[in-house]
Amino acid sequence: MSLRGSGPIDELSVPSGTTVEEHDVVVDGDVLVGGQSTVEFGIRGRNVAIGERVDVGDDIEADGDCRLDTWCSVDGNVLVGEDAYLGERVTVTGRLMVSGDLDIGDDVEIEEGFEANGWIVIRNPVPTLVFYFIVLSQLLRVGETDAADELAEALADGEDVRDPLLVPRGAEVSDDAWRVSTPATVGDDCRLHGNLRAESVAVGEDNEVFGSLRARGDVTVGADTVIHGDVTTRGGTVTIEADAHVRGDVSAGDLVIHDGAEIDGSLRARGEMKLVQSIEEEGDIDEDDGDDDEPEPDAEPEPDAGPGEDADPETAENGVDRGETGKPEEPTDAEPTVATADGSGADGDREGTADDPDDASIATSGSLHTTLEGAESVETDGPPEPGVSAAEDDGRADRE
Repeated sequence: MSLRGSGPIDELSVPSGTTVEEHDVVVDGDVLVGGQSTVEFGIRGRNVAIGERVDVGDDIEADGDCRLDTWCSVDGNVLVGEDAYLGERVTVTGRLMVSGDLDIGDDVEIEEGFEANGWIVIRNPVPTLVFYFIVLSQLLRVGETDAADELAEALADGEDVRDPLLVPRGAEVSDDAWRVSTPATVGDDCRLHGNLRAESVAVGEDNEVFGSLRARGDVTVGADTVIHGDVTTRGGTVTIEADAHVRGDVSAGDLVIHDGAEIDGSLRARGEMKLVQSIEEEGDIDEDDGDDDEPEPDAEPEPDAGPGEDADPETAENGVDRGETGKPEEPTDAEPTVATADGSGADGDREGTADDPDDASIATSGSLHTTLEGAESVETDGPPEPGVSAAEDDGRADRE
């Protein structure tokens, strides 16, 4: 019978925001490690639960509770913010510091001693989850639902529920490789060190993996993720999302690459190879077309003033000024000015004018004709000066 049997943790799950530092794996939530596994990193999380026969290569820091099952080995210190539970034959090469209570089993070896601020009980502790399940079942059996609700709220501790780091049974986690026999899932915004080996691999967005990805099944690399290595699968499909960057080669049965992905190495596919281009959604296209087809409303031109209109509101139509009373003013009769032969106007001599306007126009024509005849009969010494009228020339001739 194989010691690497199946357990309750059926996959390697790395939650979003996980960071692998120089010596530790840092997680915001809880950490659950299956039995018979090897973790060469240190572990830092909220609540840490280690299965039986697990080897941890560095320190363990738990903000909440920490449980080490039987035959566990920790090569470093164990710092616990609340309560600690150590099973039989646990070995700690460093120091154990507990802020709360300590339940410790038989044959536990702590090389540098331990400190606990709460109660210290030497016994084989009941597993934490089993203890909580027994208490809740007894409260519900006797009908104490209010007490069961209070216990559940106390266990939740008013904190947000966060995804834990799950390491399946028989896993090997080190700076060189993360090897599991189950599927592996990596969340978003993670930074990992080591090659990832699993049944299938799914990496989220905005990750950076300093290693390669290898799986028997499908491999998915999310958008904006950088892989510092190769991506290989035996017979599955490799999918590279948009804006992902693979700094090595890609080998797969079928290969799907989205537009915008960048691959520095070569591409090898035994089956189909597809390039997926991103297009706009149909709703956005229809909305854009509707905006382009809709004509812009033309501005209404202002009406131009007519030839007979006046801008002044007191001015009547057809250019007639009605004045303050609103009646059109009568035009004043002006006597026409008649030019005479001697250059005098109407103010000088009115004898040549007639009462009838027609007679005045005739007299004017006759006087002008007489003046022209007199100008022709006069001999002048030279050509007339420019700008001098014929009447002035006639006057000069009479004076001579």
